[in-house]
Amino acid sequence: MAKLSFETLSFKLKEKVLQVTLLRIFQTAIALEDIEEQLGEFELPDINTISFPKFGDDKQAKVELLFSQLLAESFEHLVNKINKNKTYYIHKNSGIPLIGNVAFGIVYRDSSIIEIKPITSCNLNCIYCSVGEGLESKKYDFVVEESYIIQELENLLKFINEPVEIHVGVQGEPFLYADMEYLLADLQKMDTVAKISVDTNGTLLSKEIIDRVAKHDKLRFNFSLDAIDEELAKKMAGVDTYNVKHVQEMIKYASEKMKEVLVAPLVVPGYNEKEIEKVIQFIKTLKNQPILGIQNFLNYKTGRNPVKAKPWQEFYAWIKELELKYDIKLKLHEEDFGIHKTKSLPKPFEMDDMVKATIKAEDRFPGACIAVARGRNISVPNCEFKKDKKIRIKLTRDKHNVFVGKLVS
Repeated sequence: MAKLSFETLSFKLKEKVLQVTLLRIFQTAIALEDIEEQLGEFELPDINTISFPKFGDDKQAKVELLFSQLLAESFEHLVNKINKNKTYYIHKNSGIPLIGNVAFGIVYRDSSIIEIKPITSCNLNCIYCSVGEGLESKKYDFVVEESYIIQELENLLKFINEPVEIHVGVQGEPFLYADMEYLLADLQKMDTVAKISVDTNGTLLSKEIIDRVAKHDKLRFNFSLDAIDEELAKKMAGVDTYNVKHVQEMIKYASEKMKEVLVAPLVVPGYNEKEIEKVIQFIKTLKNQPILGIQNFLNYKTGRNPVKAKPWQEFYAWIKELELKYDIKLKLHEEDFGIHKTKSLPKPFEMDDMVKATIKAEDRFPGACIAVARGRNISVPNCEFKKDKKIRIKLTRDKHNVFVGKLVS
C-alpha cells in the first residue's frame, strides 16, 4: 500500500472534500471525487498520513506525483483560518525568490541584522499597528516553507561571511508559524549566526514553549507590553481576549529561563503615557531584569493611525525624565546591539531600469502583484493578477534589494 506522511500537513474528511491544513492555521480542500478519479479510494491512518490501497509500494513515486499535483491545485485556494484571507505558500518549487519584498522572506539592509519573515498574520488587532495587520486585516497572507528560508539564508550568510543577528520580525505574530521552533533550532546551529531575536506579543507563549527554546543561548525575545491596566491593554491590543497578566507571566518566566529578554513598550500619545511608568515598575521587580526600550509611535501610510506622532525631541526629553526618575536606561542605540554596516548584496537591477518579469502571485494589497525576475521578487501596484503572464516593469524602488516597479505598456 502506498502511504504518504507529512510534517506540515494534516487531513480531515469533511462532507465531500478532504480538508487540508497547512502549518496549523492555513486551510484548503480537495474534492473527494478528484482524489478517487486520480488515485482511487484512500484511508487516513492518522491526521498526517494518507494511504492508497489500490497502489503497492512499487508505485510510491507515482502516488507522490499525482497527490502533489492535487495539493498544488488546492493551494491556489489556501486561506488563513484566523482572518479568512487568501494565502500564498512560498516554497522551494513556488518559483518565488525570498528576496525583494518587505512582507515575507529575507530582508537584508546591508547591516549586521538580517530580517527573516516566515509568516504574515496576527492574533491581535493593535490600534497602532504600523502595517495594519491583525484580525481585521483584508490583505493577502504569506507563509514560507521553513527549509526554504534556511536554504536561502545560508546562501546569504556565505556571501556576508561574518557574524550577524537574525531578527524574526514579521508583519504579525511569529508564534502563529507552526514551524517556529524548528526555525529557531536551525538558526541556532548556524556558525555565523551570533544572535537570534524574535518580536512577540507573548500571548501564544507558554512555560513549556519557553522551556523548549531557552536551550538556544543565542535567542532573545523582544516582548511588546504597552499597558498594565487590563482594560487599557485590551483596548490597545484591539481584542477583548488579550490577557496582560499572561503576558507579564511570560516575560517574568522568560527572564528567568533565557539568557536575554527585551521589553519594548510603544507609547501612543493620549493612550498609555501613564502606563509606561507601570511597565518600568513591573520590569524593576524582576530578579533578572530585562532590557527595556521605550518606542515612539510613528504614523505610517499603511498603518493604523489613531493619533499624530509625538515629535522626537519631545519624546526623548520625556524618556530622559523617566530614566532619571527610575535610574534605568530606556533609550537604546544601535551600539547597544552591535549593529554595524556589512557587505552590500549586489542588485540585479536598479532604479528606472526596464525589467521583463513574470507574475507569480498577488501582493499583500488587492490590486497589486508579485512578479519575478533575475532571482528577485518585485512588487507591482495596479497590476491585474494573471499567473505566469510576462510583463514589462520600470523600477521605482531598489533600496536594499527591496523592489517596486510600475507596469509599462
